[in-house]
Amino acid sequence: MRIGILGGTFDPIHYGHLILAEEAWACLELERVLFVPAREPPHKLRQPNSPAADRLEMVRLSVASNPHFDVSDIELARPGPSYTVDTLALLQEALGPQAELYFLMGLDSLANLPTWHDPAGIAARARLVVARRPGYEADLERLEGVLPGITARTHFLDLPEIGIASHDLRRRVREGLPIRYQLPEAVEEYIYARGLYREMSAERNAQ
Repeated sequence: MRIGILGGTFDPIHYGHLILAEEAWACLELERVLFVPAREPPHKLRQPNSPAADRLEMVRLSVASNPHFDVSDIELARPGPSYTVDTLALLQEALGPQAELYFLMGLDSLANLPTWHDPAGIAARARLVVARRPGYEADLERLEGVLPGITARTHFLDLPEIGIASHDLRRRVREGLPIRYQLPEAVEEYIYARGLYREMSAERNAQ
């Protein structure tokens, strides 16, 4: 049983995340893909995030119509930074030994993998599914030297180049620009109904 794992802050989730998950599901014949919103991403501790409940709900709205997508709140249910190696261990325990985990990431994340908490543990617990991104390259020879065997456990995907990023969507909301067609309509409606990302602009103007 092959299970894909896609983690992130999802602040907000957008079509780039969903395309990666769908492509991985199709190309690697995954049974399903679990979206795992992070409570406190270790590499973004200084970056303010929207409340976890809002980010979780946006993910749920995004995947509701897809029968092979699901959401896990496993990282939100425990305190402290969300270390991928711990999440993978907990998911393996919950899913059982028959589950083979495939961890989805971008090429930029693969290049920085040696700086993550226990990268060898991550590679041991899951195969890596890496989306190629324009402008990013990974030195596989260097990675192999730091993490022996990593190349054999890595699958690369070519995705449509749509150029959508969460930080840009937040900026567009702050500046009153449209975000339609860059994320699911239900998520767009939720963002406006909850007033997400507008407070960041008010706080900045007050400084």
